[in-house]
Amino acid sequence: MIKLKDLYFKAFISEAEIDAAVQKMADQIADDLGDDIPVFVGILNGSFMFVSDFVKKYPKPCEVTFIKLASYEGIKSSEDIQRLIGLTQDLTDRQVVILEDIIDSGNTLEEVHRIFENEKVADLHIATLFYKPEAYKKDYKLHYVGIEIPNKFIVGYGLDYEGLGRDLPSVYQLKTTQHMTNLVLFGPPGAGKGTQAEFLKEQYNLVHISTGDVFRFNIKNETALGMLAKSFIDKGELVPDQVTIDMLNAEVEKNSDANGFIFDGFPRTNAQAKALDQLMDSKDSQISAMIALEVDDEVLVKRLLERGKTSGRADDADEAVIRNRLKVYYDETAVVADFYRTQDKFIGVNGEGSIEDITERLCKVIDTL
Repeated sequence: MIKLKDLYFKAFISEAEIDAAVQKMADQIADDLGDDIPVFVGILNGSFMFVSDFVKKYPKPCEVTFIKLASYEGIKSSEDIQRLIGLTQDLTDRQVVILEDIIDSGNTLEEVHRIFENEKVADLHIATLFYKPEAYKKDYKLHYVGIEIPNKFIVGYGLDYEGLGRDLPSVYQLKTTQHMTNLVLFGPPGAGKGTQAEFLKEQYNLVHISTGDVFRFNIKNETALGMLAKSFIDKGELVPDQVTIDMLNAEVEKNSDANGFIFDGFPRTNAQAKALDQLMDSKDSQISAMIALEVDDEVLVKRLLERGKTSGRADDADEAVIRNRLKVYYDETAVVADFYRTQDKFIGVNGEGSIEDITERLCKVIDTL
């Protein structure tokens, strides 16, 4: 992760990937042009790194020149294209290859075609290292494309954000979610996760996602994912992780403008923890911390037996069943804590005492994140 002025960017395309793409483009263009000596025209400022590396890899004689156009204001492509430096040589009957760093809306490309419409070149080829197909709105043919990318703002390898980042040898992508707090609330049965989640979501304006609630909602409303999950449950089988992740993804999408999320009851395995990391990364975010409520077993047993008097849950009314549930938690689920320890994101909090005392301890921890 890097910060340029007020924005954060995450690693996106490595030096090695860029190098391979440039090499492939150089070889392909050389094969297509044969013995012709082309004129490569770089579009400044962004293409200077690309042009430099490209001509070093181009295996045949060539000429290089530049024109300078400006189209970006901040992180948005402008409709107003400014021509700052024009052509200074005669290109009549020459094979001309435009070397662009990136093509998104195509506005700059339109200006390039306007510049060359009276130049009487033999052929005009368009080569771009990066291409955003989702953003491209023009009909001009792109003859050579290095890497297709999603429609997100990038910096590095000649590309900048308000003048910064051009010098970076690799490419970084804008984190569209700049500030978000995402918590995994963890603990054994009876630790009070659901109770505390209700307080925390109000205190920090977070969205509480309980896996159990999500399952019940999808099954009750017979959504496609709910029916799929039910088909496994009815057969006595575990619901596949991907089905659960897809349900959570739908919940996150419903609340895309949230300040963050509290995940309660998920993840329960290392595989699920990795899947959750990938889900949050796809939203340009990450898990801030796993906060585990730590409670003595005897306190847990007492709490659950007391809860069983009113909850109507059979597994809260039998001490032997409760102790077995705790054993399953320690044997299977608690190993997920190690996953977050390796990321320095595991935080244990004393879960005994009054509800208010526990909430205060949790808030002190969250306030430091």
